[in-house]
Amino acid sequence: MKVLIIIPSRFGSTRFEGKPLVDIAGKSLVRRTYEQALKAGMDAHVVVATDDQRIFDHVSAFGNCVMTSDRHVSGTDRCFEVFEKTKDTYDVVLNLQGDEPFILPEQIRSLVKVFEQPAASIATLRKPVRTNDELLNPNIVKVVCDHKHHAMYFSRQPIPYLRSVESGNWVDNYAYYRHVGMYGFRSDIIPQLSKLQPSGLELAESLEQLRWLENGFSITVADTDFISPAIDTPGDLLTVENFLKSHPEMM
Repeated sequence: MKVLIIIPSRFGSTRFEGKPLVDIAGKSLVRRTYEQALKAGMDAHVVVATDDQRIFDHVSAFGNCVMTSDRHVSGTDRCFEVFEKTKDTYDVVLNLQGDEPFILPEQIRSLVKVFEQPAASIATLRKPVRTNDELLNPNIVKVVCDHKHHAMYFSRQPIPYLRSVESGNWVDNYAYYRHVGMYGFRSDIIPQLSKLQPSGLELAESLEQLRWLENGFSITVADTDFISPAIDTPGDLLTVENFLKSHPEMM
């Protein structure tokens, strides 16, 4: 199975401008993400997709980078442009967020493994929710699946609502899951997704994957028990610092 891993990377960010180039223990955030993707093996081709010359120049010094349009509204659109430009053919395309410097190689491999199922067209990951803080945090996206591990819905709210249980006890009374935002696509699906218009559910929750569900596409969800610290603001760098102290193997 030939795999293309695309890492969308933007310089502009309302909460953390220049985030991809920030230094994390001697390496840029985008470089760490790139190197974690390489560790997945599988003879995958890894490429960063950006619309910024500074990121392009930085990444080109150590790896593959493609300059894309600055008009894309989503990482999936940016991935589609790279996919269109590539000269090789691939069975599976992965969209790996550029701010995932500690993604585990085995998580990438488990996502690719989903496509051993002939019917799988889109794949992503989920992790059990352990605390009420996670469950009630609107910045942490939750997912519910059917018995075949197909996503039924994603939401920023806790789903499902436990009607007969106090909200402070929900985690102890139901197996909730949070979404780990990495996607895999069978290569013939990406052109179809690129033609879809934003949907009502997507706009309501600000979650692009709801566009796919609302248009009848199936998303297969694999399990993981690891999630790396989010880097959304400069203040999150302290969390990363502490994470590295407890995970020296990630240095």
